[in-house]
Amino acid sequence: MNNQALRVAVADDDRDTREYLEEALARMGCQVTASAEGGRALLDRLGATRPDLVITDIKMPDMDGLDLAREVNRSAPVPVILLSAHHDAELVARAGADYIMAYLIKPIGEGDLKTAIPLAMQRFRQFQALAEEAATLRQALEDRKVIEKAKGVLMRRLRVDEENAFRRMRLFASSHNRKVVEVGRQVIAAEEIFRQLEAVHSPETGS
Repeated sequence: MNNQALRVAVADDDRDTREYLEEALARMGCQVTASAEGGRALLDRLGATRPDLVITDIKMPDMDGLDLAREVNRSAPVPVILLSAHHDAELVARAGADYIMAYLIKPIGEGDLKTAIPLAMQRFRQFQALAEEAATLRQALEDRKVIEKAKGVLMRRLRVDEENAFRRMRLFASSHNRKVVEVGRQVIAAEEIFRQLEAVHSPETGS
């Protein structure tokens, strides 16, 4: 396993466990960028430095591992491996956040880390890719709704078919260096103005 560039932050209130993790990670080629006896202390030591991975005990006196994971992930996503002295169904349920990538039961051996770390990093990359894809798909669906509504407006106003309405929007967008969805929003906004103008009674005609 090549973890030469992997920067890891460690938090555990048990000094022996913490020192073992530091030594084992170093042997595996990881760089331990911060190590602390609690969550708040680790946050202070991280400062502006973002680790590639956080390994933390769940139960610590000042801030538990789940709260630490949430704080570390507040500004940017970071994968987290949780450690616990025993299996706790309630804690596992709380550990359902996307950035929790693995859950190890103490005592932890080097073999556990060698298995968990690459798996955690792989899962994290997959989650990130899926999240980005989902966001793109959601935006694509929203854009499609706008374009469909705008096509309907043009079909009524210009008395053209659907293909012609879309072709006009696309040509207009291209000639004005805009996206089709931006033109669609303008069409919808203009239709709303026309609708409001049509509802205004002219003082000259009284109609």
